[in-house]
Amino acid sequence: MEKEKIVPDVIDTAPKAVLNVKYGKLEVNLGNTLPPHEVENPPTISWNADKNKLYLLCLTDPDAPSRKQPTHREWHHWLVGNIPGTEITKGDTLTEYVGPGPPYGTGLHRYVFLIYEQPGKLTFDEKRISKDSDEGRGMFSIRNLAKKYKLGQPIVGNFYQAEWDDYVPEVHKHLSGKSN
Repeated sequence: MEKEKIVPDVIDTAPKAVLNVKYGKLEVNLGNTLPPHEVENPPTISWNADKNKLYLLCLTDPDAPSRKQPTHREWHHWLVGNIPGTEITKGDTLTEYVGPGPPYGTGLHRYVFLIYEQPGKLTFDEKRISKDSDEGRGMFSIRNLAKKYKLGQPIVGNFYQAEWDDYVPEVHKHLSGKSN
C-alpha cells in the first residue's frame, strides 16, 4: 500500500493483515489489475474476525476523476457499518456497492478495501446512498469517517487497480438513474 501511495493518500498506516476479496474466481491481490466488467457485483470478503465484534467496511477510489487530478478524492463505492463478524449482509449499508467506473483516458485507478473494528454498535448519521445514485459518493474521506467514529486505523485491507473498458459507460448510465 505504501508503494502505490495508498499510504498517505487514503490512510496513515497500512493494515497489518491482507483482506481476502474474491470476485468469483478473480482474487484481489495488493494492486493487481482487474477489468471493470469482471467486478461489477459485490465480492466475497473474509478476514479473521471476532464474531462478537462489529466492523466497518469501505471500498474507496482515491483517483477520481484521475490519479493526476484527484479533485473528487475520494469517491466511495461501498460503505457498510455494524457488521457482526464477517456477515456483511447483516450490517447497516450506508452506501450500496457500485463497481468501478474510471473515466475514459484517466489511466489506472486504485480501489481500496478497508476494514475497521468498531468500538461497539454505532448510530451513523450519513445519508444512505443507493446503487442507482452517484450523489454523495465524491469528496469522501475514510480517514475523516474513521476519526468521527473513533475507529482508529484499519485492521485489514487490500486493493486492486482498474481502468476504463467498454463496460464503464453502463456503470455511469446506471448511476445517473438512466438505466432500465
